[in-house]
Amino acid sequence: MVEQADEAPLLRWAEGPAVSLPEPPAPVDPGGWSLRASGWSGPGEPAQGSPLGGERPGAEVEEDQIVAVFVVTFDPRTGNMVEWCLPQDIDLEGVEFKSMASGSHKVQSDFIYFRKGLCFGLACFANMPVESELERGARMKSVGILSPSYTLLYRYMHFLENQVRHQLEMPGHYSHLEAFYDDKKGVLPAGKGTPASQQSVHWLPSIHRYMYPEMKITHPAGCMSQFIKFFGEQIFILWKFALLRKRILIFSPPPIGVVCYRVYCCCCLANISLLGLGGTVPESKPFFYVNVADIEMLETEVSYVACTTEKIFEEKRDLYDVYVDNQNVKTHHEHLQPLLKINSADKEKYRRLNDQRQMLMYSQEVDEDCSSCEEDLFILFFMEQNNRIFQTLMEVSASQDKTLTADHARGMGLDPQGDRSFLMDLLEVYGIDVMLVIDNPCCT
Repeated sequence: MVEQADEAPLLRWAEGPAVSLPEPPAPVDPGGWSLRASGWSGPGEPAQGSPLGGERPGAEVEEDQIVAVFVVTFDPRTGNMVEWCLPQDIDLEGVEFKSMASGSHKVQSDFIYFRKGLCFGLACFANMPVESELERGARMKSVGILSPSYTLLYRYMHFLENQVRHQLEMPGHYSHLEAFYDDKKGVLPAGKGTPASQQSVHWLPSIHRYMYPEMKITHPAGCMSQFIKFFGEQIFILWKFALLRKRILIFSPPPIGVVCYRVYCCCCLANISLLGLGGTVPESKPFFYVNVADIEMLETEVSYVACTTEKIFEEKRDLYDVYVDNQNVKTHHEHLQPLLKINSADKEKYRRLNDQRQMLMYSQEVDEDCSSCEEDLFILFFMEQNNRIFQTLMEVSASQDKTLTADHARGMGLDPQGDRSFLMDLLEVYGIDVMLVIDNPCCT
């Protein structure tokens, strides 16, 4: 298969023009960073909350909850280590490996999303050549933050990128990070003594966030469109596995940042907004970057989406159901093999998705309509597809004969024959009481 280009920037702001009152000049510190009422901005950058920040006047703004900020360094003698952190008493065990992915020494810069206990983290990594025998010619550091929710972490991407460069050039100077933490620090959502099993982890943001343009800041602009362009028609293979809540592991050598976005996008494929559906169905959890230190934790998970730079995971088949290497999607489970085939209904859905994208681009160009973007289109496309499937299944389940026919399958946008095994798995996973009367082509 020819590898598709995946170099388009993922951090371009998606928001259209907006009008707001000009802000008064903000005081600037010697390092070129300014603290405004609405957030942190670097030299030449708009502060969060400006038109380029993606939040409109009067829009609901989610509060910052930064529970830790840290600097990780690579020591040639002892390996990865936490060099500095706030608060000083927080448990950061394992963060030194999560925030500096295996193989990072081969790249100049990267960013990494990860999970640490009940929190999610974002770290920016940089590698700078130095004339030092002690450092073996290279200085490598990561600067990162932890929060109970990952949906706001990307607001601080530029700040972390600049701070890791600052740490490489001026090691040991933490005043900017201290000021940032004092401004943004929050507390963990659970009270003391609350068992981990009862504490809430903020997984996918509330579905209503995808309905309003002012909330687009909750995901990196461009990541969904890049995700679909990268996988092409195979997006519907991943869609089925995500809807079935399978354990999906994505392998890639560094840089791993763009692959963390693919983890997020894969979870978004399984969004369903119907109420009262599958109360016992496991959540689609984005674990983002994982390494060998996470093996024990992954052994207990029944559903997740994660990425790794460590090839050894491919051999540990008991940890995953689906393994994605570049654009090669595979599974070692025999009963899931039929789901790897792209059928006629998948091709039709992909054509329809591209048609809607072309119409959107045309309306933006001709009518100058900036009220919606590709991200909204893609996420709503899959949500509506999922809703149509489960609405039909619930209606059939509530009927007298509970019979699901080929016409029902076609009405749900599925191939009666090609998606037969997918439908059977779907009914089992979500516990829907329906009798499938579509003939198996192997038995006719």
